[in-house]
Amino acid sequence: MKATIERATLLKGLSHVQSVVERRNTIPILSNVLIEATSDGGLRLMATDLDLQINERIGAAVDQPGATTVSAHTLFDIARKLPEGAQVQFSAAEGRMAIMAGRARFSLGTLPREDFPVIAEGELPVKFELPADTLKQMIDKTRFAISTEETRYYLNGIFLHVTKDATPVLKAAATDGHRLARVTMPRPEGAEEMPDVIVPRKCVAELRKLLDEVDGSVGVSLSPTKIRFDLGQAVLTSKLIDGTFPDYSRVIPTGNDKILKLDPRGFEDGVDRVSTIATEKTRAVKMALDRDRITLSVSSPENGTAAEEVPGDYTAAPFEIGFNSRYLLDILGQIEGDVVEVHLADAAAPTLIRESDKSNALYVLMPMRV
Repeated sequence: MKATIERATLLKGLSHVQSVVERRNTIPILSNVLIEATSDGGLRLMATDLDLQINERIGAAVDQPGATTVSAHTLFDIARKLPEGAQVQFSAAEGRMAIMAGRARFSLGTLPREDFPVIAEGELPVKFELPADTLKQMIDKTRFAISTEETRYYLNGIFLHVTKDATPVLKAAATDGHRLARVTMPRPEGAEEMPDVIVPRKCVAELRKLLDEVDGSVGVSLSPTKIRFDLGQAVLTSKLIDGTFPDYSRVIPTGNDKILKLDPRGFEDGVDRVSTIATEKTRAVKMALDRDRITLSVSSPENGTAAEEVPGDYTAAPFEIGFNSRYLLDILGQIEGDVVEVHLADAAAPTLIRESDKSNALYVLMPMRV
């Protein structure tokens, strides 16, 4: 195998694939990236952790087609440290890869291409397209609520499902038991028979990074066990979480009649300021609601107290409720409009947060005792 490639092109491609590779691997080949020089002029880079796989094509001048595998992180570090504008020459033979760029020379050990594992996709019967911006929004407005508790593995991802409502929709939801985020959008053509699937957290993170470089649409293909995202030059394939996502619709409150309307930025800044003295353990912020006046307060035995009044539109009976300040800030960070609606019932019931009833995103937050 022999090929020449521009450093910037190589670096961009490697930055995508190396992040899939785990730093610690008991199977040596999983630390490697597969590099295949094709006769039609180009390099194919591929990396996997056996659950997630990325495949990317980049332009290169190929003198001799061939394929080998080499340490992904080492090659990425080399490319990162080479001078800008450098032309990088690869040649691989007999278990070694020689890399030349300007005056720099490297010789790396390789493992045979035949040993490199590939995720068998099988049949992916459901196929549809989503605009990259829509997919970005679905991820950004839900992924902060993905659970990190490995024991509740079925919550370690974003749940995608279609509903056969009067107007069919595609919903993305995530929850960690303390908060819930859900985004609803029109069902894309081709997703009519889509099974309910849970896309793992790592796949979501890698997909989100790749979406920043995609302008048009993303092809989505899936079966009950695998999902593939076609992003033009890159293809991301992932196993899905084998579990049942809970029926989250039961925790979305419908009868919360105490409605508070606030400026999301002012509210967010107020919560952020008073939570400065909250301890890592509690993070609790108390909201005292009175007619058109909301008082945020935090009390910490170690650090003292803080309080701030924020303006709001509230006409129901006065009461107090507490929330985890970090969870509240995560939700407020997703509100794009000028008004946020907080639908409350009492100090122990789930609270609904959204921009308006026309908004495609809604959030549910469980209160805390304060």
